[in-house]
Amino acid sequence: MVANVQTRQQAGAGWISTLCWIAVVLDGFDLVVLGTLIPPLTGGESPFMTKPEATFVSTISLVGMTLGALMIGALTDRFGRRKSMIWSVAAFSLATLACAFAHDWVQLSLYRFLAGFGLGGCLPTAIALVTEFSRGQAGKASTRLMTGYHVGAVATALLGLALLPLLGWRAMFIAGALPGIALLPLMLRHLPESPAFLLAKGRRAEAEAVAAEHGIVLDSAPAATAGAPAQGGKTLFRAPFLRNSIGIWVTSFMGLLLVYALNTWLPTLMIEAGYGLQKGLFLLLLMNVGAICGLLVAGHVGDAIGLKPAALIWFLVSAGLLAGLSVKVPAIALYPLVFVTGCFVFSAQVLVYAYTAANHPPAVRATALGMAAGIGRIGAISGPLLGGTMVSLGIGHPWGFYVFAIVGLLAAIALATTQVMKQRV
Repeated sequence: MVANVQTRQQAGAGWISTLCWIAVVLDGFDLVVLGTLIPPLTGGESPFMTKPEATFVSTISLVGMTLGALMIGALTDRFGRRKSMIWSVAAFSLATLACAFAHDWVQLSLYRFLAGFGLGGCLPTAIALVTEFSRGQAGKASTRLMTGYHVGAVATALLGLALLPLLGWRAMFIAGALPGIALLPLMLRHLPESPAFLLAKGRRAEAEAVAAEHGIVLDSAPAATAGAPAQGGKTLFRAPFLRNSIGIWVTSFMGLLLVYALNTWLPTLMIEAGYGLQKGLFLLLLMNVGAICGLLVAGHVGDAIGLKPAALIWFLVSAGLLAGLSVKVPAIALYPLVFVTGCFVFSAQVLVYAYTAANHPPAVRATALGMAAGIGRIGAISGPLLGGTMVSLGIGHPWGFYVFAIVGLLAAIALATTQVMKQRV
């Protein structure tokens, strides 16, 4: 009997982590799909759009993600993780499918904005869900989830190599939409509501049923004291959360600035350093592979020593490694240096998400994650602009890496100002 119960609990947890992981893979798809498609969309005798128009399309999708993260995180704390997750995936998938049938760059901009809006709400909701079903292992749960982000990025780049020559750019958007559409009925069937959310809403009987099914120990405190005050998201702007909110927002801004700046400009910076185009592209791929490995390690370290200390170490080491990339070294030293840099830089931001989730009560957890992700998306917009400005001024190498090192240091300083608050995940 006990074995059967444990088997059911493991199966339920497996569905939750798998469904959320696939949703985050879609975020990774969105990270690189437009970069993959810009050359065919802007090239040839009759281009679909000009390069300035492509820049607008790229930017407006990030704006959509920012607004989606800021708004849907709050809606998640009001209406539930399950509904918000399903709505987000549906919005992203349908809007991405519409991109395949855009007649001009204006329509493509609108559809990309809507897709970004849906996807912006997906990430904080997914992190909130896996955290609340993590059984006290928020670090490992969050970092395992975010491996999907880089898996999606790498897989989409490879998919572009296969699909573009045969079927054209519209097929890429169809390929990105179909997994999300296929995911919806599985989510409707297998994705439960979070017991932490149910408890925060005073629905203890429902929370106990879900918790028993998934082997989760609920807080014994009544809902009125286990959650946050009734003000909901406004709590983040008041003591004792305000200082933490500001520190996390600044850290998230800096963290995603680094992720998007390096994903956009690393090949160019390496070309300026004299390594050549092929090596530059290979180093970008190597850095993302390092990110996947780093995420798996970071989660274990975070759960062992604490998520805040782990994130501080990760940002400080990232700053040192980025400064080290400013020095031209032989390939035998460069490859491991770039790999290790990816391990630390790209997983540092995920530790911030895990720390945010574990450091806020269930009633405002998704809102806190949404704010962190939304303000982080502003950093995602700023990173490529900052990198592009330095490249345009001819100071991308070595000064670009010095600036990125300072960004990593500022992230660590901002995170150090926050206070660990004991919360039951």
